[in-house]
Amino acid sequence: MKKLVNVTTLTHKEWLEWRKKGIGGSDAGAICGMNKYRSPIAVYLDKTADEVVEKPMNEAMRLGHDFEDYVKTRWMEETGKKAVRENYMLQHDDYPWMLADIDRRVVGENAGLECKTCSPYAAGKWENDGIPQEYVIQCLHYMAVTGADRWYLACLIYQQGMQYRVIERDEDAINALIQVEKDFWLNKVMKHQMPAPDGSAAADDALAAAYSKSNPDIEAVDITDITLDRYDEINALIDDLSAEKKLIEQSIKTEMKNSEKAFLGDRAISWKSYQGRESIDTKKFKKEPKSKLPQPSELKDLINVKPIEEEVFEAVEEPIDDEEELLMAESS
Repeated sequence: MKKLVNVTTLTHKEWLEWRKKGIGGSDAGAICGMNKYRSPIAVYLDKTADEVVEKPMNEAMRLGHDFEDYVKTRWMEETGKKAVRENYMLQHDDYPWMLADIDRRVVGENAGLECKTCSPYAAGKWENDGIPQEYVIQCLHYMAVTGADRWYLACLIYQQGMQYRVIERDEDAINALIQVEKDFWLNKVMKHQMPAPDGSAAADDALAAAYSKSNPDIEAVDITDITLDRYDEINALIDDLSAEKKLIEQSIKTEMKNSEKAFLGDRAISWKSYQGRESIDTKKFKKEPKSKLPQPSELKDLINVKPIEEEVFEAVEEPIDDEEELLMAESS
């Protein structure tokens, strides 16, 4: 392991420039297709971009940054161990494109600590001693770079409490991860070959950012290695399944009539209709000359009520026992 650069001396933009030189721990999960918020395409575009783009920190990122010391302190209280900040970006001895910008080193032990925060909505990933897959990959990456024997993981789940895990070194998993990262860096990034799309929302976002505007002046492209047969089949299936789903909803609604609630076995069903939305007829308003602007009493003639476009239909997964729970299910 080599100490590459002291990150405390870098500006944020300089730090991003250094990150472009290789694959970091947070990149690893995305490359392996285990990060729902970031795709391999997004990592590729970041690494091959001509210029670094400093993206604004969103609230989740800010909270994660601000609570990092708190999470470390709670972990030290829980374990009796001590963790200190690592001020250097680290580099693998044999694979220079493998980088690590770790949260903390564990004192007196060949180990590190990763500090996380997450929403209560993601708490299920931690149940039964579980660990989100992208975090496992991140810790394996850090062990590969540093040679550590284990990596500790501490996560603050907002409004619920702390979760603590330890991931032991697994040579087979680490070697497999190195091969995936090696292929990505040498055959994708270095050769400027974009990874194949994976159908994820994250890939959609990355492609939308990369190709944000169409250009009618560019010559039409001949596509030769993609077939639309399966695409057409899927569209036909979607149409058939949508019609079948609608038939079931209509059959249930026929039984419910004007009732908003029903029970079918252990399922609770609800449907609600909503009033149309009032709005000003701006087209008609703009046509009137300023000398003929309507009086307050005449405004009602300019108000449109849009018709109801849809009704909300829900079949709740678990039985609902009382009125309050049913209303909560309907509003979710």
